[in-house]
Amino acid sequence: MSAFASNKNAYGICDVSGFRYKLKDMKKTWNGFLVGPDMFDPKHPQLDPRTVATDPQALKDPRPNNADDNNFFTVYTNVGLGILGKQLTTYEVTCSVGSVTIDIT
Repeated sequence: MSAFASNKNAYGICDVSGFRYKLKDMKKTWNGFLVGPDMFDPKHPQLDPRTVATDPQALKDPRPNNADDNNFFTVYTNVGLGILGKQLTTYEVTCSVGSVTIDIT
């Protein structure tokens, strides 16, 4: 024995229009309304958010690069021939911007 009415006298009221329909003909919408067959509107596909694939951020089992490629490099300048050499022996940096003249009258 079922707990709900299911015979030909079972009616329901539409949540949208307020009309009476046979309960077996009524449909439930995506937002929970019980509506008649003429008021049923399926959910539009644009209302479902698309699944966005995330970009991988890290490497699996990373290993440090042990190759020492910083031994030799070339330093270019605007003095002399423009090349200081291929091996950096000093870490001192000197620079000049120019001269500043202040005139107070």
